[in-house]
Amino acid sequence: MTFFLDSFQSAVLLILSLDRELLEIIGVSLNVSFASTCIASIMGIPLGLYIALNEFPLKRFVLTVLNTLLALPTVVIGLFVYSFISRRGLFGPLDLLYSQKAMVIGQVILIIPIITVFTVAAVSRIDDRYRKTALTLGAGALQTAWVIIREARFSIVAAVIMAFGRVIAEVGISMMLGGNAKGFTRTMTTAMALEYDKGEFVLSIALGIVLLLVSFTVNIFFNYLQGRSKI
Repeated sequence: MTFFLDSFQSAVLLILSLDRELLEIIGVSLNVSFASTCIASIMGIPLGLYIALNEFPLKRFVLTVLNTLLALPTVVIGLFVYSFISRRGLFGPLDLLYSQKAMVIGQVILIIPIITVFTVAAVSRIDDRYRKTALTLGAGALQTAWVIIREARFSIVAAVIMAFGRVIAEVGISMMLGGNAKGFTRTMTTAMALEYDKGEFVLSIALGIVLLLVSFTVNIFFNYLQGRSKI
C-alpha cells in the first residue's frame, strides 16, 4: 500500500511539473486521436445519413456488417493494415509503417463503424415529417440532409465523442502500426504498457491519471449531450 501511495504521489508531482516526456506522449495521443476522429466523422456521418434515409438492396446486410465491426479487435485491424503498408505490402513504397499516419489509418477503420451505426440510429429516430416538410418546401437533397442533421445533432456529436473515447484508449493498433517510438508514435496507452514492463511505475501511473481525466471529461460531455438530446 505504501508503495502505491508513494508512486501515486510521485506521479501527481510529475504531472504538475509538466514533465517534457509526459507532455510529448500526451501530445502524440491527442494529435492522433483527434485526427482519426475528424477523418472518421467526415466519412461516417454522411454514410450513416445515407443508410438511414434510403432504401437499397442488402441494407440489412450492410447494417449487420457494421454492427459486427463494432466488436472487431484492434489487433485484427492492426494486422490488416500492416499487411498493406509493410515494405512488401501494396502501399509499402509510401513508407507509412511506424508513423502517426499509419496509426490514424488504423484508428479510422476502427471507429468509422461506431460513428456510422450511431448516426443511423440517431437519424432513424427523427420524425420523417421533417424530411417530407423540407422536400415540400422545395429543399434540395443537401438542404434536406442538413435539416435532418440539425435535428439529430446532439446524438451525432455524442457518437463522435464516443468514437474519440474509443481511440484515445486503444493500444493494439498504436503498438502494431506506430511501433511505440519515443517522441514520434508513443501514445499514453503504449507508453503505460512499456513502462510497466520496465518496472517504471511512476510515469505509467501519471499517464493513467491523465488518461482517466481525459476519459472522465469525454464522458461528462457525452452525458451532457444525451441530456440535451432529450429536451
